[in-house]
Amino acid sequence: MGTIAVHEFVSLDGVFENPAWTAPYGFTEGMARAVGALTAASSAILLGRTTYEMFAPAWSGRTVDDDPGAPFFNDTPKHVVSSTMSTATEWSNSTVLGPYRATAIQRLKDATDGGIYVSGSGTLVRALLADGLVDQLHLLVYPIVLGTGRRLLSDGMGQVPLTLAGHEAYENGVLHLTYTPAPR
Repeated sequence: MGTIAVHEFVSLDGVFENPAWTAPYGFTEGMARAVGALTAASSAILLGRTTYEMFAPAWSGRTVDDDPGAPFFNDTPKHVVSSTMSTATEWSNSTVLGPYRATAIQRLKDATDGGIYVSGSGTLVRALLADGLVDQLHLLVYPIVLGTGRRLLSDGMGQVPLTLAGHEAYENGVLHLTYTPAPR
């Protein structure tokens, strides 16, 4: 059975939208190792429609010479949660799961051997958290307050008890916080 590992870049005030604001901080070797470990443990990618539509043109033309993550993003099976898309032909190895249904995500977990990597996809991540389908939540928290923008964990979500499973600080001020579901 697969596990879902969510990876997000967030500001101190929880903004995850358009993470171009992360560029001034660079991407340290420690951060590369952390994200690399997540992708190495994953045999599938799960994305919401908006993130898929941003990732597809950004990653589909990249090679390993452009970015060491390109083979993972291009060769790994991708599953898109969308109520408006019927096909996902613009990026290889992509399929549309249809609208969000917790039972469909659980079936994907049951059918996947290894990790299922999720990045961005705020609406999807909030639903996965609410339905108890996230096994690991990896937040790379940047030392900046943006004051505006879409927040990952928005008002009205309801409580989602989590346990801190790990933490790491990088020399650029970014914290990697790893959470798992709290024991019930």
